[in-house]
Amino acid sequence: MAPDAVPRLRLSSPEINRVLGGGLVPGSLTLIAGDPGIGKSTLLLRLAADVSGSDGNTLYVCGEESASQIKMRADRLGISGDGLYVLPSTDLDHVLRCLEETKPSLAVVDSIQTLYDQTLASGAGTIAQVRECTRRLIAWAKEHGVPMVLSGHVTKGGDIAGPRVLEHMVDAVLYMEGDPISSWRLLRAVKNRFGSTNEVGVLEMTGRGLIDVEDPSRAFLSERRDNAIGSVIVATMEGTRPLLAEIQALTTPSSLPTPRRVATGLDLNRLLLVCAVLTRRVGMRLADQDIVVNVAGGLRISEPAADLGLALALASSVRNAPVEGSAAAVGEVGLSGEVRRVPQIGRRVQEVGRLGVQRCLVPGSAMDECRDVDDVQPIPVETLAEAIQICVPRGKRAQPAVF
Repeated sequence: MAPDAVPRLRLSSPEINRVLGGGLVPGSLTLIAGDPGIGKSTLLLRLAADVSGSDGNTLYVCGEESASQIKMRADRLGISGDGLYVLPSTDLDHVLRCLEETKPSLAVVDSIQTLYDQTLASGAGTIAQVRECTRRLIAWAKEHGVPMVLSGHVTKGGDIAGPRVLEHMVDAVLYMEGDPISSWRLLRAVKNRFGSTNEVGVLEMTGRGLIDVEDPSRAFLSERRDNAIGSVIVATMEGTRPLLAEIQALTTPSSLPTPRRVATGLDLNRLLLVCAVLTRRVGMRLADQDIVVNVAGGLRISEPAADLGLALALASSVRNAPVEGSAAAVGEVGLSGEVRRVPQIGRRVQEVGRLGVQRCLVPGSAMDECRDVDDVQPIPVETLAEAIQICVPRGKRAQPAVF
């Protein structure tokens, strides 16, 4: 049977369906992890409510909260609870018996670290308990063809607590990212046996729970100020979806023997690479500067396509002048100072034009992909020095503010 022919349990959220590859596959185990307070339990309750009622019933196993606490959250989220059964238990044998009795269309376990098997002498949350409980849940789910969603704790380093074998046992691993004080939440697949691991879902935490963000690019740029110093728009690709993001950079003279380099939402090694190229190939003095860069909105960029935008943001901050005009940037920076092409330049530039940005700097070798793009002027650049000369020319400095 072809993978597309496998029936899936589709959810009401297009963003979650996108990350899952089209919905939940019968008999699959999906692990959702994230920092404390990021919204994992809110997401799990939404998934349970989506399936209960119309598609059957759902068993929600809550090992960390009581039934009354789940009811309070359901009332706040406007969930009626029809067909949604809550089981406050941590005994795996009791959970499996209830699964046999209710025969749910979806099972949710919050969290896997709270379950324990009485046949093992170790306590709940240990490596042996987590591995054995997961193994028995997998066996039940595969036998009955019921999709199951688990939540998992994470360590201080951001890894899933417990053995790494847990990630190898389940069918899909999703991470929920975002700043707890911000409303944006990103759901990213790092493993998926039934879909792509390059997709990302964008959600917003509101008083009524997590809702889909229909236009993520516009949402990430909604608070960007025009002519902001050290701010550049970059076009990234998350799976099949182009996303626009704002890279912010701040440079300031350092009082430390070794200036600091801080990157939030970007790979620190890419920041060090771009700083080295700016210093050696462009002649920009950064050795005595503290550098802080940030991707606004909590988005995390891992691809080198943001190198050119990062370099322009740093140049804008060093020269204390905004990037001239309304311009975005796409391109990888090489060690010789050249600007290299990246995949799917045409789709990225189209997204730039859709958001009303008038110009976009692209690698000169990729101009053939941008000829049919409307509403935006692609500007070819061959080197990083050329890009900086176009967008942040020397001599046009902004006057510092007087306090």
